[in-house]
Order: sequence, then C-alpha cells, then structure tokens
Amino acid sequence: MEIISPRVDIAFKKIFGVEENKDLLISLINSIVGSEDQVSDVTLLNPYNPKNFRNDKLSILDIKAQGKGGKRFNIEIQISDEADYDKRALYYWAKLYTEQLRATEDYSLLAKAIGIHILNFTSIPEIEKYHNVFHIREQESNLLYFRDLELHTIELKKFCSRQEELTDLMGKVKTSLDMWVAFLTRHDLLKEDHLPAPLNDPSLQKAMHVLDVMNFGPEEREAYEDHLKWLRIETNTLKKAEDKGREQGIQIGKELGIQEGKELGIQEERLEIAKTMLEQGFSMEQMMQITGLTESDIKQLQVKTLSPS
Repeated sequence: MEIISPRVDIAFKKIFGVEENKDLLISLINSIVGSEDQVSDVTLLNPYNPKNFRNDKLSILDIKAQGKGGKRFNIEIQISDEADYDKRALYYWAKLYTEQLRATEDYSLLAKAIGIHILNFTSIPEIEKYHNVFHIREQESNLLYFRDLELHTIELKKFCSRQEELTDLMGKVKTSLDMWVAFLTRHDLLKEDHLPAPLNDPSLQKAMHVLDVMNFGPEEREAYEDHLKWLRIETNTLKKAEDKGREQGIQIGKELGIQEGKELGIQEERLEIAKTMLEQGFSMEQMMQITGLTESDIKQLQVKTLSPS
C-alpha cells in the first residue's frame, strides 16, 4: 500500500484536527504566528469526523480552532492550484471573523481571526520566501489599524524540491516552522526512531508515529484515494498548461522576431517577448495571458522601456 502523505487534506486533518493530537496543532500554530498570538491550548471548532466524507469526498477539510483569549484560527492545506485562490482565502477569513457574532451581540466581542493557508503549489511567484504574512496597513504611514485581520501563506514547493536529499533538507531547517514544512514535504525521507538532530523534536516524533500507524476506514480510504487522484490530475493538467503556454510564447516570440536562445532563462525570455509586444501595442491582458507575467512585472517593464536611456 502506498505511503500516506500528510499533504493530502484528509491525512492532514487526521494528524492535526483531533482532540488527542491538539498538542501537534498547538505546535504548528505557534511555529507560524507571532509572539503575541502564541497559544497554550485550543478548542477544536470542527474536529475530524470520518462521516463528513459520505456526501462530498472532495470537500475542503480545514481546521478551525479557538485560543483561550478568543482568537480564532483557520488552518487549511490546499493540494492543488486553482484560480482566484487569494479571493477564496480572504472569503474564508471573513467567514471565520463574522461567524463569531450572533445577531444580538456587540462588535466589541469580535476577536482576531488568523487564516493559515498551507499550499502545495506556488501562489506568490513575486516573493521567494515560502512563508508570508499579510495585514491591512495605511498606505503612506504603514500604520497597522485593522489589527484583527491576519493571513499567512506557506508555499511548500518554495521550501524544497522532490529531488533534494536528506542532507540538503537538513541544511534548511532553522526554525520550528521549517521543521513542520520538512515533515509535510519530505516525510518519505524521515524515520520516527532515527530523526536527524534538527528534527529531533517530541512533537515531530509523535506526528511521524501518527502517520506511520494511521488507519483509514473504508469510506476514509476511498476519500483519501479520491483526493490523491484529484491531486495527480491537477498536477498533470497544470504541467500540460505550462508546456502549452511556453510553446505558444516561443511561437509568438519567433513571429515577433525574437530568438529563444539558450542563454535566456524562462523569465528573461518572457520579459523579452513582453517588451516586443509592448512596442507593437498588445493589451495588458494579452501580454499577461501569453507571457505568464504579472501585471506588476509588465508595468515595471513599461517604465524601463519608456524611460530615456
């Protein structure tokens, strides 16, 4: 039988979203949030329940928890990329915040809501680091006024690749969050009774044990396999789309008189194509669709192209 992956949301919730493993959830939350939001205990608001799989095997299995001070946490692992993920993350945060109040209650009872999104894909290519924290701040003064909004993104693929060996992985583990990300990305390299020094932590040992002895009932196993199949289909679909986009970009580059050239990296190649498209009056939408660049990338290119040399 195939080794169970903690990145598949059913397994993730069975590790972190049950009463007997609340210590693992607390460790994970504390590795992500700042010092002012650390928790010593949490209440699970939607504990793991295998009956949830009967009606919707591809549902989102997030983990909702509340700290002693009332702060709320929503932890979700997302295995496949999808359009407008940023909007969905914000929507989930809004629900987490607003569902605290009943109709007759006062706004003063609202506590900080923290969304944590662990992503098995790259969602923010503009930033190299894998953990990013978002707040609402005043544009000029950078004042943090709306303190109850906080969103975290953790992009697993930015931490390590599937080609890396254990020694490469250990060189990256500096923090407790690095430890958990190492577990989520390369659990296949780890052994519960022989963890390397950077990972020799009681919480990780327990998580490895939970994963090793994890048993699924028939419905859970079917749901897990469905989720795994979905992940593979999505990964294959994305790869085909990327390959097709690259071929289209190269073809358009040739039509515009651009030589691909081995010396150009993919990003440089895209920028070169976008530059020529700018000169020929293509729209922003066309340039973004064909090159895969962001609007910010193209606007920066516009500034450089229009600036006097």
